[in-house]
Amino acid sequence: MVGDPHSDFWRHRKVLVTGGNGFLGSAVLRELHDVGAAEVVAPSAAEYDLRRRDDAEAMIGLHSPDLVIHLAAKVGGIGANMERPSDLYLDNLLMGTHLLDATLRARTPKTVVIGTICSYPKFTPVPFSEDSLWQGYPEETNAPYGIAKLAQLVQLQANRDQYGQSAIYLMPTNLYGPGDKFHPSVSHVIPALIKKCVDAAESGADSIEVWGTGTASREFLYVDDAAHGIVLAAQLYDGRDPVNLGTDEEMPIRDLVGLICELVGFDGEIRWDTTKPDGQPRRRVDPSRARDAFGFEARVPFREGLRRTIDWYRENREQAEARDS
Repeated sequence: MVGDPHSDFWRHRKVLVTGGNGFLGSAVLRELHDVGAAEVVAPSAAEYDLRRRDDAEAMIGLHSPDLVIHLAAKVGGIGANMERPSDLYLDNLLMGTHLLDATLRARTPKTVVIGTICSYPKFTPVPFSEDSLWQGYPEETNAPYGIAKLAQLVQLQANRDQYGQSAIYLMPTNLYGPGDKFHPSVSHVIPALIKKCVDAAESGADSIEVWGTGTASREFLYVDDAAHGIVLAAQLYDGRDPVNLGTDEEMPIRDLVGLICELVGFDGEIRWDTTKPDGQPRRRVDPSRARDAFGFEARVPFREGLRRTIDWYRENREQAEARDS
């Protein structure tokens, strides 16, 4: 039974998690502990630079895991994607390529790769179906990152078809929650807005400025729910098709800003900088494949998850705002 610490599946598994010290990685480590994994290792980027093939092979060779969950990634919001598109493309491409090749060569029993909904075409019909991945070009501001991650799907499917590699590909929607990155150079929309609103409330500012028009909409998945879905899939799913992880709910950015202002106690004016991009017009995924294939459903209501995230930020300001790119 999934979630049962006495599950025979996890009792005998050694799991290696790349990116285990990150936002999502920390949640996955907690989930693996909760389900009773026999051994979990989370090598750091300082130990192994996965952009180097030799490092990826050395890591897998030394630890000989039964299961690898590949979370390590270079990420950022719209600003970071516009400023460093080449870095985000090449770093993510190399990390994924070398990791998958290393687990193939070592005959690792199973590999779980985490992709991104940034790979979907800009004008994908909503809700995003996994079958729509190849029906157009991604939204321009994050296309390099999205394409680099999508290349890992191509690689693992090719490896499965040619060599029988057991590797799966999961695409969580926009994540949020305690432990997220709040430094302006790497933060995504929710932590960026929380920081902006908290700073304004505390300083007594009479207004805040927000990028775009506020009309774009996003779906958000609480980080612990994402970790739960990843661990469920690691145990129960072994298909070649990619799988969304989401909530099937979306919120316009304008409404999101209003909700965050309410929760942090900021009642000033919201000024929209319409010279800045909105990004992809809408994002909401179809979660039915995950539900049908391995029983995943999100559990944390959005307002509650947002409240927890704000509380964590206020209590851990220095840690949250540390620059970690």
